[in-house]
Amino acid sequence: MLDPKQLDEMAKRFADNLPTGVRDLQQEVEKNARVALQSAFNRMDLVTREEFDAQAKVLARTRERLEALETRVADLEGSKAGPDSESETP
Repeated sequence: MLDPKQLDEMAKRFADNLPTGVRDLQQEVEKNARVALQSAFNRMDLVTREEFDAQAKVLARTRERLEALETRVADLEGSKAGPDSESETP
């Protein structure tokens, strides 16, 4: 989820860009903009940068393990194929 400070800053920027006559309602506009933005972001099912970075690290470790296991399986298949092919020939 977004940092509340970032959300407040976005709402304030939105309110600051309103015409002068509407600025009288700035607090209400900021509050409504904040609520609308929060609702939109909640529907998007966003993750924080920290959550994303943590998952990226997990994925990198998983890829390393997968590559190691693929190499190990290939080595085991290669060593198994060697004696079998020799025993088949008389």
